[in-house]
Amino acid sequence: MGKFVITTRKNGEFQFKLNAANGQTILASEGYTTRAACDNGIESVKKNASDDKHYERKTSSNNKPFFNLKAGNGQVIGTSELYESEAARENGIESVKKNAPEAAVADETQA
Repeated sequence: MGKFVITTRKNGEFQFKLNAANGQTILASEGYTTRAACDNGIESVKKNASDDKHYERKTSSNNKPFFNLKAGNGQVIGTSELYESEAARENGIESVKKNAPEAAVADETQA
């Protein structure tokens, strides 16, 4: 089963990553200034992950496929890694759809 991992960045912001069952990161958030905002981001991923219309399929400047997961308001709530192929990107999206809704949350912030 997948897992959200919450960490603190060097600048003090909170960030979450969604890891698949094998531990590979499949989605990462931007930085949040508060823990509550980070928690809201995780809830938004859980709520929006299963709906394909929330995935924005993109290509990076070096022609690598990736995707953004967007909330209902159009705001990006998570970004994938760069993939070697569009097929691999689709597998990543399917992994988020499968793992996010029931994923546990692990807090690895320094209190």
